[in-house]
Amino acid sequence: MEAHTFLIQLVLILFSARIFGEIAACFKTPSVIGELAAGIIIGPSVFGLIEISSPILLLAQIGIILLLFEVGIETDVGRLTSAGVKALVVALGGVTLPFIFGFCISYYLFTFSLLVSLFIASTLTATSIGITLRVLRDLKKQSSHEAQIIIGAAVLDDIIGIILLAMLYEFSTTGNVNLWNAGKVLIFIVLFFLIAPLAAKVVSLTIKKWDEKSDIPGLLPTTIVSLILLFAWAAHQLGAPELLGGFAAGLALSRQFFFPFAAFLHQAPDFSHRVEEQMKPIVHLFTPIFFVSIGLSLNLKEINWDSTFIWILTSSLFLVAVVGKLLSGFLLFKENHRTQLIIGTSMIPRGEVGLIFANVGLTAGVFEHETYASIILVIALTTILSPFVLRFIYGKKAEKIPYHNPH
Repeated sequence: MEAHTFLIQLVLILFSARIFGEIAACFKTPSVIGELAAGIIIGPSVFGLIEISSPILLLAQIGIILLLFEVGIETDVGRLTSAGVKALVVALGGVTLPFIFGFCISYYLFTFSLLVSLFIASTLTATSIGITLRVLRDLKKQSSHEAQIIIGAAVLDDIIGIILLAMLYEFSTTGNVNLWNAGKVLIFIVLFFLIAPLAAKVVSLTIKKWDEKSDIPGLLPTTIVSLILLFAWAAHQLGAPELLGGFAAGLALSRQFFFPFAAFLHQAPDFSHRVEEQMKPIVHLFTPIFFVSIGLSLNLKEINWDSTFIWILTSSLFLVAVVGKLLSGFLLFKENHRTQLIIGTSMIPRGEVGLIFANVGLTAGVFEHETYASIILVIALTTILSPFVLRFIYGKKAEKIPYHNPH
């Protein structure tokens, strides 16, 4: 791609994201809806001004990594840990229920082959942590009790998803599954989450001392972005999604993060606050690119809207996709029905994670065009549905819960 072509595409992406985000906000809906709509409108589905390309995908990937960093730095680790069992229940339910429902419908009702049915079922297990958390932030609910459960469940869902995808891809290419290979991926991911926050904390203390002595402006955002990208790379090397590296770095730099066994790593809350404030403009620059790119990835013109098969398959899979995730929230029997509904609804968007599953199925030759188109429709509908439903549940009085400074 020529440099000038990429530059004008970037202008269109950023400008349209802002315009449609503002329009969405005017109608009291999360701005992420406007950004998704911007991608659909300027992309191949409507005007065809921009097609998804490697440079855009790269910027979008940086956007989701930075968004997860922001989520991590705003997360109260103590509350996240206390929600661990509940998050695990939601994550397991959010994977198991859609998988079973999706497989049964695909294999028994539509008589797809075993491999195709497994891929369809796996695609329905995905949860887009980026979409959900952006909606909660738009609604000023990122610090709520249910948000801690959702964050934990979505992270666990991503980990389970990446292992499931690795097993399915191996099955599609070799005809069998090596459980040891899947186990190694899980071990590496667990090791990463144990070591990464401690390493990030140590590095951040060095950055803090360096920043206090430096007279050159911009040291803090430069070094913090480098740290985030380093941990995203490390996560990928160990088999985890890159965005989890950003989340781990954010957790380590949050004001609520500490090590009981390493008091010397205690960090002043004002430093975390400065990191958060100086990183926000960078996060808000890159994050919209990610959500616009999801819209750009969809080409609704390629779908044969006259096909009865597509409508029946899409409706069936959409129902399964929604019900399976909703029920995962209701597995928390001790929570009130409103909280259960919010958690279940927050797990519905498939977003970029669903697209990754679908694209792997397509490139591996598992999906035919009509099946792939149906799955893309389900991903698009679940991604767009959840923000509207969450906005309706929370109502108009969504107020941000302030941070509590321990000092």
